[in-house]
Amino acid sequence: MIDFEHVSITYSDATRPVLLDVDLTLAEGELCLVVGRTGAGKSTLLGAINGLVPHFSGGTLAGRITVAGRDTAHHPPRELADLVGVVSQDPLAGFVTDTVEEELAYGMEQLAVPPAVMRKRVEETLDLLGLADLRDRPLYELSGGQQQRVAIGAVLTAHPRVLVLDEPTSALDPTAAEEVLAAITRLVHDLGLTVVLAEHRLERVVQYADRVLYLAGDGRVVDGDPATVLAETAVAPPVVELGRLAGWSPLPLSVRDARRQVGPLRERLTPLPVPPARPAYGDSSTALRARGIVVRYGDTVAVREVDLSLAAGRVTALMGRNGSGKSSLLWALQGSGTRQAGTVEVTGTDPAKVSPQVARTLVGLVPQSSADLLYLDSVAAELAQADAEVADDPGSPSARDLLDDLAPGIDLGLHPRDLSEGQRLALVLAIQLRAAPPVLLLDEPTRGLDYPAKRALTAILDKLAAAGHAVVVCSHDVEFVAASADRVVVMAQGEIVADGPTAEVIVASPAFAPQPAKILAPLPYLTVAQVARALAGAP
Repeated sequence: MIDFEHVSITYSDATRPVLLDVDLTLAEGELCLVVGRTGAGKSTLLGAINGLVPHFSGGTLAGRITVAGRDTAHHPPRELADLVGVVSQDPLAGFVTDTVEEELAYGMEQLAVPPAVMRKRVEETLDLLGLADLRDRPLYELSGGQQQRVAIGAVLTAHPRVLVLDEPTSALDPTAAEEVLAAITRLVHDLGLTVVLAEHRLERVVQYADRVLYLAGDGRVVDGDPATVLAETAVAPPVVELGRLAGWSPLPLSVRDARRQVGPLRERLTPLPVPPARPAYGDSSTALRARGIVVRYGDTVAVREVDLSLAAGRVTALMGRNGSGKSSLLWALQGSGTRQAGTVEVTGTDPAKVSPQVARTLVGLVPQSSADLLYLDSVAAELAQADAEVADDPGSPSARDLLDDLAPGIDLGLHPRDLSEGQRLALVLAIQLRAAPPVLLLDEPTRGLDYPAKRALTAILDKLAAAGHAVVVCSHDVEFVAASADRVVVMAQGEIVADGPTAEVIVASPAFAPQPAKILAPLPYLTVAQVARALAGAP
């Protein structure tokens, strides 16, 4: 179905190819998972399948790529639209209509699908992705996760033979992600659809993959079955990391596979003391106090009289299904967002009642659409501006230092829009973390970040907590939450429905429990690092 014949791709002014002499064939009806570090070239490989690279991205393509016999060098994306469907990392940027139902139908209109067939496919897709209740909703009113599902649905209605997805579950809660992946798997198994999917949260998708393409970062692509390839990669889900630690063979790819092998490890761990998942910092004094927060959008109540206090030196995770009001609450706390009622107090000041410049020194916020905060023409300029806006402190890391911790090797001369989604997010994180306000709010900060970058982000959040800052991380990434948060707050329908220590809240919910907790239950382990520390201290 898809053939790469000695393909190399080099962008203008680049010192080396992003892809180097790639030679592979993807068969019809395969689900192929593309993995690698942030910036390794995953988006480039995906874009090459439908001709976006190099027709729109620029650069030089050497070799030959064919999809069902069509050479992408001689067929631009518009001539491959009936064959290849693409879902990008930023769904909102690809929308062209106003409502959910219109967006689902738009692609079929361009392909001249008969109206009766269009109506049937729209209804099928609404049910398949759980969008029926949103069919008449304006796209701009949807949460990030809801927008992602609409973007996937808009591609599926055209019934392409190849489906290319760039981090399709990155903005979805665990339950919604499972639903989407189950739907994609059905399309592969029942219709023979070829799916090429790039994803950083491998714990969600690796068990569904027929094969893995690992981009090593030097242009090479390692191709093979998932267990074989992931045995040696720099990126691997917790279930594989636990298998490596325990010496299991074959390596498990799912919780079910791991539980079949975990008996001896569980017996070894049972008598050992359980190390804490993360260190404790701070004196627990209150850094932010919110009372009676209400946020409405027209007749829709997004946040219902929420009370929330944040302790200095603590990292709080804000979780809940898509559309539960998490992002609306964060914006209300920061002072820039809508707030119909309630008060917020940070060091005696309400951020909504001061200038934006002063509010930023009280509460910093990294939004889901992090690129909105980038406005200069180079990475170096953005970093320099971030350093210039902060009082000089010889003991604090520079914005460049923070960026190198999150995503090392980024060319400072690049324009921010030329970075990958993960690299742009890392840049915005570095800029906001440089300011280090007393309270820092992060909305889906791990979207687009690989596992090493998440560990680096956890280390940075630990440093901020140790310095007395209160941090809130709004996230669907349960593995990241397990490693980085002291406390978890769960929202539903605009209200707080659970609030407590991380171990108690996330393990109590099958949807939120991390892989090590599911595998080692009833032992109270949340992370592979905990297991490693316990074994290292064993006699």
